[in-house]
Amino acid sequence: MDEKDTSPRRDGASRRAALWATLVAVPVTVAVAGFTFAKLAPESPEAEPSASASPRAQSSAPVEMPAPALAERPTVLCRALMSQLPDNVRDLRQRPVTAGPEQNAAYGEPALTVACGGSPAEFPPTDEVWKVNQVCWHAAEEADATVLTTVDRETPIRVRVPKSYEPPLQWVTSISDTIVSSVPSAKQAPSGCSA
Repeated sequence: MDEKDTSPRRDGASRRAALWATLVAVPVTVAVAGFTFAKLAPESPEAEPSASASPRAQSSAPVEMPAPALAERPTVLCRALMSQLPDNVRDLRQRPVTAGPEQNAAYGEPALTVACGGSPAEFPPTDEVWKVNQVCWHAAEEADATVLTTVDRETPIRVRVPKSYEPPLQWVTSISDTIVSSVPSAKQAPSGCSA
């Protein structure tokens, strides 16, 4: 008895047709899924600009600052400091000053000011001093600002930080770096400044 082969045979044309159908169906399915996902996904809010990326709105008017006469050595040190100060302190742009650009600088609105030279800070020995990037600062509170004065440099530098810029020590980081490179350390400094 002759047995016939009853197993189904695959036809070459059917095989090619199935392959083409798969090649077309997969990309179409992926495209439809991507389109559907994009339409159903919640809209994401636009990213807010970072504070450090764009400076705050501020006046370009000169900031009123006194410019007392300085002795020869402080004058040289202050000129060196002012020539190296950054254009921005965090997001505050530098502004012109009314007097003494060789010893004064200002940033932002309200103005954060930097004054070089003058008399050293006077404070009780029990007051705290703060070291920021190798510069030692003493803080004195005023009604609308904190005045930070260097206590370990040949000539004092005062930075007046308006209360709206709290905490004040965060604003003297880049200024401290410039002080280290341009104003030598004093021979004596308060005990809290060592380390």
